[in-house]
Amino acid sequence: MKYTAYENRKKTDVFACPEMGAGTYAGQVADSIAYIEQAQLLDPALWSLFVEQFRIGDVDDWNLGWRCEFWGKMMRGACFTYAYTQNETLYRVLEDTVRDILSTEDKYGRIASYSVTKEFHGWDIWGRKYVLLGMQYFLEICRDNNLADAVVASMCRQVDYLCAKIGNGEVGKLPITNTSEWWEGLNASSILEPIVRLYNLTNNQKYLDFAKGIIDAGGLRSFNIFEAALEGKKYPYEYPVTKAYEMISNFEGIIEYYRVTGDEKYKTMAVNFARLVIDSDITVIGSAGTTHELFDHSKVRQFNPAFDGIMQETCVTVTWMKFCWQLLCLTGDAMYADQMERSIYNGLMGAINVNKHICKNQVFTFDSYSPLLNNVRGRQVGGRMDIIRDRFWWGCCVAIGAAGTGLSAMTANMQAKDGVVVNFYMPGDYRQAVGASAVSLHMDTAYPVEGTAKITVSTDSRDAFAIYLRIPAWSRETAVTVNGEAVSVTAGTYAKLERSWKTGDVIDICFDMRTQIIYAADIDPRADAASICHCALQRGPVMLARDSQLGETVSEAVTIVDNGGYASVTSSSTANFPVKQEYKVKTTDGEITVVDYPSAGQNWNPDMPITVWITTK
Repeated sequence: MKYTAYENRKKTDVFACPEMGAGTYAGQVADSIAYIEQAQLLDPALWSLFVEQFRIGDVDDWNLGWRCEFWGKMMRGACFTYAYTQNETLYRVLEDTVRDILSTEDKYGRIASYSVTKEFHGWDIWGRKYVLLGMQYFLEICRDNNLADAVVASMCRQVDYLCAKIGNGEVGKLPITNTSEWWEGLNASSILEPIVRLYNLTNNQKYLDFAKGIIDAGGLRSFNIFEAALEGKKYPYEYPVTKAYEMISNFEGIIEYYRVTGDEKYKTMAVNFARLVIDSDITVIGSAGTTHELFDHSKVRQFNPAFDGIMQETCVTVTWMKFCWQLLCLTGDAMYADQMERSIYNGLMGAINVNKHICKNQVFTFDSYSPLLNNVRGRQVGGRMDIIRDRFWWGCCVAIGAAGTGLSAMTANMQAKDGVVVNFYMPGDYRQAVGASAVSLHMDTAYPVEGTAKITVSTDSRDAFAIYLRIPAWSRETAVTVNGEAVSVTAGTYAKLERSWKTGDVIDICFDMRTQIIYAADIDPRADAASICHCALQRGPVMLARDSQLGETVSEAVTIVDNGGYASVTSSSTANFPVKQEYKVKTTDGEITVVDYPSAGQNWNPDMPITVWITTK
C-alpha cells in the first residue's frame, strides 16, 4: 500500500499485526465475522445513506447529533474485516463508498454534517474524527494509488481547516475543549488519534503541533485527564467527566503520540490509564459501566442489584478491546491479550444479534447493552439516531461492532521481530514470513469450549525462530509439550519457544478448564448485604450464566459446592435453544443449569432474565 500510518510502530512496538489474509479460521469468531460481513458491511445502500448525511445540507434544522460518526466507525471495522477475509466484493464496496464520501467535501475542504454556521458544536468534531479515521484505515488496504493520493489530499484539507480555527491559547482560535457542549469537550479532544496518524502519513510538522495543542488542552475544560493518568492515583470514575468510550479514545491518541515522539511520559500515561481502568471498572465480561456508558467503579458495582438499568455499552467493549490491542502491540504484555479475550468471548460475542430480533422496527446486527444481574438483552438501541427522518434509525454500537469482530481475527496471531505470536487459540491456519523463511501454523482445537489445542508447524527455515504462546492468567495449571517433551510455562505470560523448528513439529497445549468460582466478597469485601451475596462462574475465558429459558428461577439463592475455589460441574444438553456450552452445577440443594454467557438471553424476552452473578445464601 502506498500509505501507512504504521511505519513508526516498527521502532516502538514489540508485536505487529499480520499481513492481510495471513489467517484462515473457523469457529465462533469466524462465524460471527461472516455474519456481520454479509448482513451489514456488504450493503451498498447502507453506505450510501451514511455518506448522504454529509450532503443533505439542511441537517442543522432538525438534528445536531452524531450521525456523522457512522460512516467512519463502520469503515474502520470493515477494513479490519477485509484484512482478514480478503473478500473482493467487500473491497469494491469500500472503494466505492470512499469515492462517494470524497465527493461531499465542501468549498472549505470540510467533510462535515454540520453547516459552517453551526460547526464546532455538539458532535461536529467527533464526526470529523471518524471521517478521518475511516479514510486512514482504508488507506491500509487501498490498492489504487491515485485514490490513495486523493484521500490523503482531502484529509489534509480537512485538517488544515481545523488548524486555522482551533488552537490551545492561540489568539483568535477556539480551544478544542470548547468545540462541544457535550462532556466538557472530551468527545472533540479524541480527534487527537487521527491527527497524529495524519502526521505519520505526511510528516507535516503542523499536524504534530496541532496534536500537542490538543494534549495540552487536557481533554476536559475543567480537568487534565492526561496529567491525572501520568500521576496514576485518581481512578477515571473519579474524574469530573466519566464518559468511558470517549475517554479511552483519547488515550488511543496518546499512544500514537508516544510512537511519534518517543517521550516515555506518554507511554506511562496510557499504561497507567489501562491499569486504573482494569482495577476499578472492567467487569467479568470484559466491559465497563453499570451506569449505561460511564466509568462508575463498575468492578464493585457489577453485582449490586440497585443498578438495574442499561449497562455495559458495546461501544465501550469494542473501544476497550482496541485500546488493549494498541498496548499489546506496544508492550508485548500478555495481560492485554487476556483482557481482549475476556471481552471477545463474553461482552462482544454476547452482543451479536444472532437471532435477528427486531428492535425499534429494525434488525440490528449488534445489541447495545450487556446485562449481568437478573436482566435481559435487547433493551435499547444505544446512540440511536435518525438517518432518514422518522423512517430509518441507526446506532453507535451497531456501527462499531464490526471493529470488534474483525480485530479478534486480526490479532489471533501476530508478528514478533523474531517469530510468531499465538494469542487466541482459533482453529485454522496462520501463515507468516520470519526473515526470509515461510512459517505456517495449523491449529486443531475446539477452544474455548474445550481446553486442548494442537499446533502443527510447517516451515522452510533452517534457522531458529520463536513461537510465543500466550498462557492465559485464568489457566492456573497449563501443560505444554513440544514433540511430546514438556515445557515449563507461567500463567499470565507468553511462553517463548525458541528452536530450529522443522515441518511436522507439534505443540500440544492443555489448559486448566476447571470452573472457577468468583466471589463478590473477594472483589469488594466491604460491599453491602444486597451485593456481597453473589458469585460468578468462569470456565476458561468464558463466563457462565443462568437463563430463565432453562425453566429455572435465576434469581433464587443457592449455595454452590466449593472445592478449593472450583465448582463441581458436569456437561448437560437440556436447553431447547442453541448454546455453545451447558453444564449442571452442584449446589447444597441439588443442581442448577448454566450456559455460556454469549448464548444466554438471546431470545431477548423481557420476561426471561439471565444472570452472571448468581445469588448465594
